[in-house]
Amino acid sequence: MPHASPTDLLVLHAVRLKGFADTDAVAARFGLDVEQTREDLLDAQAYGWVTRASFAGLTGWSLAEAGRRHGETRLQEELDRVGARDTVTAVHEEFLPVNSQATQAFTSWQLGSMNTATPPVTGDVFGQLTQLAAQLRPLEDRLVAHLARFGGYHRRFAWALAQASDDPVWITGTEVDSCHRVWFELHEDLIATLNITR
Repeated sequence: MPHASPTDLLVLHAVRLKGFADTDAVAARFGLDVEQTREDLLDAQAYGWVTRASFAGLTGWSLAEAGRRHGETRLQEELDRVGARDTVTAVHEEFLPVNSQATQAFTSWQLGSMNTATPPVTGDVFGQLTQLAAQLRPLEDRLVAHLARFGGYHRRFAWALAQASDDPVWITGTEVDSCHRVWFELHEDLIATLNITR
């Protein structure tokens, strides 16, 4: 049975993965109770691990450097306690060449989208992203066999890709859970878990 991470760790990790998010979005990342998430965020704030800020009409949480270090320490401890280090390391190594393909696809899409306000999702881009989705599934399955918190990346990516045929914002948009956002989050999840840099 895959290991279920403690709620307070999931809250801190969600803030890292989201970058900047309100309480509801932090809770939603791992399907957590909103009130418990709020309490965990306030505790983390008291320890100096997260900060809360408002700008441009948005209010949200972000990770402080102390929180980043604390989160990485706890992720390392969890990784070793579960005995998943070898699997996550191997998945990350297999992810890197796939990530290069993803980077090229997203860059090509962004460059092409500069030429028109609503670029069509071309068969080439859609085909590349469909292949990425197929490659993502077995990688996620291996991760989830050890750590439940890695679940959902393939489902989210496939959902965004399905929406992209009607609305191209789902390819690289920042205001939705786009293919690019999901992919970036998975990469961040892997490097945070292994305590390495991009």
